[in-house]
Amino acid sequence: MLAIVHSRASVGVSAPPVTVEVHLSGGLPALSIVGLPETGVRESKDRVRSALLNAGFEFPARRITINLAPADLPKEGGRFDLPIALGILAASGQIPPESLRNQEFLGELSLDGALRPLKGILPAVLAARAAGRSLLVPQDNAREAALASREDVLAASHLLAVCEHLSGRARLVPVPRSQANDDDSSPAATADLADVRGQPVPRRALEVAAAGGHNLLFFGPPGTGKSMLASRLPGILPALADEEAMEVASVHSVAGQPLAAGGWRRPPFRAPHHTASAVALVGGGSSPRPGEISLAHRGVLFLDELPEFERRVLEVLREPMETGVISISRAARQVTFPARFQVIAAMNPCPCGYSGHPGIECQCSPTQVTRYRAKISGPLLDRFDLHVEVPVQAGGVLLGSAEAGESSDCVRARVLAARARQDKRGTLNAALSGSTLDRACKLDMAGERLLTRAMERLGLSARGLHRVLRLARTLADLEGVESLSQSHLMEALGYRQLDRQAGQGSVVSA
Repeated sequence: MLAIVHSRASVGVSAPPVTVEVHLSGGLPALSIVGLPETGVRESKDRVRSALLNAGFEFPARRITINLAPADLPKEGGRFDLPIALGILAASGQIPPESLRNQEFLGELSLDGALRPLKGILPAVLAARAAGRSLLVPQDNAREAALASREDVLAASHLLAVCEHLSGRARLVPVPRSQANDDDSSPAATADLADVRGQPVPRRALEVAAAGGHNLLFFGPPGTGKSMLASRLPGILPALADEEAMEVASVHSVAGQPLAAGGWRRPPFRAPHHTASAVALVGGGSSPRPGEISLAHRGVLFLDELPEFERRVLEVLREPMETGVISISRAARQVTFPARFQVIAAMNPCPCGYSGHPGIECQCSPTQVTRYRAKISGPLLDRFDLHVEVPVQAGGVLLGSAEAGESSDCVRARVLAARARQDKRGTLNAALSGSTLDRACKLDMAGERLLTRAMERLGLSARGLHRVLRLARTLADLEGVESLSQSHLMEALGYRQLDRQAGQGSVVSA
């Protein structure tokens, strides 16, 4: 007897189909699994045998051959326990084989037949739907599956419940779509920009970064509010669209960190510690899993104390910051994860932190300051559109004698208006390139002379020049105008403060 069960593997954020073929033949009782199974899959034969016996089914005393096709796709984990068990039951006539045709199955079995939760359920739900089949998952994955369910996902807590459903004796109820998705249009943030006293220039820079999706570097003495400002960025970003939210939820599903239904439209905010390794940031391992940059996909990656990260760790960020993806290669396969994130970083001006402080003398020598700043390579620094100083504030401002700044809701309204203008161009300003950049950032003769002088004075690279243009485009979008003026270019150049310090000069209007 031959039985065929449909299932799904997990490769990055995709879920390629796997056909589980179970054949019962004569000969001495034995069970073999072929089709490039890894250790976790090979061990499933012991889990399946115990689960079937403890659930009251008969384990066939025959030669059982299980093929996991395609044979060149590595299979790992316990996700094939349930389809293997159902294949054995169908091949031995204990459940009707025709009931398996239009469904796919995922689930790890405990020894008593209970279904245990898995990682990477969301990609499997989406892939099964595209194939025109429903998917049955463990009950503990039902809440996560509800994010993508369209009444085409079933959930069960035990092997017996699955068999009762397939036999038609007790049908499982489809998992309903999570209703929280419909009301989650605004990414509420507990941290409000109104809490930030003073700091008009850094606040403006944060708004510009949010409006155009630009990378931003804050620098200044300790305690001036760099981290506080960065934590307010998610509250002024637009909510994710359905497709973007599903991408983010799929990455977190594969990582074993499923999102709650009520917050799935909010852009993620990840803040790894400066001791994080390169693997922790980009992902990896023997069975590659997404790292912090992929978990920050469509959101914010905050790197506090930037020079304290190992230099080789920071350098691995350069490529994904440009391409929006990260590819992890292993001997047997290559896995690609999405990594289109916005970087917000913070750093002190020197090792002691008080270089340029109006009231505390810096204890660092010029050589120490140079060595400290050199931990951030030129190519990495070039990938930040804004370098903005966060200065020390007067006591009166911090104690509340000054008026509070605008709330996140007010700033977010302007950000949304600027994003709407970018939507008409088809891309965020931070991603403008080629002919699209030329059309969106067309300059007059005065603007061209200004940027030419800036390249000479500040030593801007071609990448830096393009980032200035993209930043100026965002400033124009915030203002609601189509053409770039010299004021937009001057403000954009003013946000490249580390370039200005390196150049030891200023740029004046032509």
